[in-house]
Amino acid sequence: MAAKIVPVTTEPYTLGFIGAGKMAESIARGVVKSGLLPAAHIRTAHLGTARRTAFESFGVKVLDKNSQVVEQSDVVIFSVKPQVVKDVVLQLKPLLSEKQLLVSVVAGVKLKDLQDWAGHSRFIRVMPNTPAAVGVAASVISLGAAATNVDGELISELFGAIGKVWKADEKLFDAVTGLSGSGPAYIYLAIEALADGGVAAGLPRELALGLASQTVLGAATMVGNAGKHPGQLKDDVASPGGTTIAGIHELEKAGFRGILMNAVVAAAKRSKELSQG
Repeated sequence: MAAKIVPVTTEPYTLGFIGAGKMAESIARGVVKSGLLPAAHIRTAHLGTARRTAFESFGVKVLDKNSQVVEQSDVVIFSVKPQVVKDVVLQLKPLLSEKQLLVSVVAGVKLKDLQDWAGHSRFIRVMPNTPAAVGVAASVISLGAAATNVDGELISELFGAIGKVWKADEKLFDAVTGLSGSGPAYIYLAIEALADGGVAAGLPRELALGLASQTVLGAATMVGNAGKHPGQLKDDVASPGGTTIAGIHELEKAGFRGILMNAVVAAAKRSKELSQG
């Protein structure tokens, strides 16, 4: 008989990270900074001095073994490399129960496999992206078979500490990977190209890069906050016969939109290939 699902208490719960890499650190820092959990309620394990110091610097307790993390945690987040996650979950399986809410941020590993390895299905899969490091991640979550809506709300709140959160069916995660997972790299490329254009037009490199990055940040903020479609915002800038429409004309001639669309589709296709082994 399956164990009864016990909601994670609304009082400060204990949060454990299996894996002490950069993503785990970003999530933990965001949670502490937001006040969602005190650092004393967060655990991870690592033997390396550099990673131990990184977590201990903001109050997280660093243990020696993953098994200790599991034993002390109500919510366990798996944040390890895809090639080792199966072995890690199987090793911890005897300690895992449905009293714990399990979460994976491991790219390309499906809930069905995670649930099989863990021995239960109170699991939530999350796809964050690298801007988690500066608190502006785009994260998508999908609930496993035994995860409750309350579980989903708790994890949405947790990942809300490092950015914005959406819920979606897991079948969409390859497309999510192609857009928000890989997307930051496309934008870095665009920022670099805009800065190069500024240099070509006569700007000093430092000024060009600063203007390019701030322009992208401002435009993204407008899309998020102005309540207008990006096409309308574009039209608002492009006056008849002006400089902006001249630049847009060049982008359209080069197939700018199609190139970005193709990049997302190609990355999504590759994500699907990788997840299928």
